[in-house]
Amino acid sequence: MDSNKKLSEKFHEVLQHEGVVSIMSWGVEPHLVNTWNSYLVVTDDERILIPAYGFRKTQKNVEINNKVKITLGSKNVLGYKDYPGTGFLVDGAASYIESGEEYDMMKSKFSFLTRVLEITVDKAMQML
Repeated sequence: MDSNKKLSEKFHEVLQHEGVVSIMSWGVEPHLVNTWNSYLVVTDDERILIPAYGFRKTQKNVEINNKVKITLGSKNVLGYKDYPGTGFLVDGAASYIESGEEYDMMKSKFSFLTRVLEITVDKAMQML
């Protein structure tokens, strides 16, 4: 793996399988929201873009404290010691995109979105 990369090949492999993604934010109050692996789009510079329709409490939290944690996984990807299933914990900084090229690209893929949650990855750690 490229030493500058934060998101491993195993992380990208997990995204090829459906699973639940949990997004934790805290600012006004701790809040947890879910989406799907298949909704995550990773940019060339390793930001994670997520279509947002609801996510209103998450947005209020991010406006006060932009730090978020997300977890995702799949039972269909081998983890450590070839055990079935693996998952990741990602720490990052979040913001919302409401217009522009990336917004338009995401809107073409996910017509339901009203905004795009953008996560700049600080660290991604394989957990299983």
